[in-house]
Amino acid sequence: MNLSQLKPPAGQKHAPKRIGRGMGSGHGKTSARGHKGQKSNSGFSQKRGFEGGQMPLHRRLPKRGFTNIFKKEFAIVNVGQLNKLEGDTFTVESLLELGVIRKLGEGLRVLGDGEVTRALHVSAHYFSKTAAEKLQAAGGKAEPLGGAASN
Repeated sequence: MNLSQLKPPAGQKHAPKRIGRGMGSGHGKTSARGHKGQKSNSGFSQKRGFEGGQMPLHRRLPKRGFTNIFKKEFAIVNVGQLNKLEGDTFTVESLLELGVIRKLGEGLRVLGDGEVTRALHVSAHYFSKTAAEKLQAAGGKAEPLGGAASN
């Protein structure tokens, strides 16, 4: 296979429509725009979603709900995930390097889903009650960063 010898299948490529090249071309005079009307004039442009004066779809559909512009996005890790990882000390930086979390956002939140079978020392911004309890029950430590309270 040589890339310089590749060709599209027969009939796939068409010559572009040549507009305004005389009456014999079949696209002369009005240049395939028809007679009169809004779209026949030069310089015609139309806003996105314009439906000829009919109420556009994006205005006909009901708007519901609320978007909180102050919403905080947290990186979330469960204690079960930490238990599967090698090592016993986990910080925000080490979890980013390991690829457990991709984007820190407003901080790291450790939740209590899963089991902890060994002593883990975890530093994070927030811990759920069950996460802190499970880490301490296994002999580990939940260390909140930046004076943030467990929440």
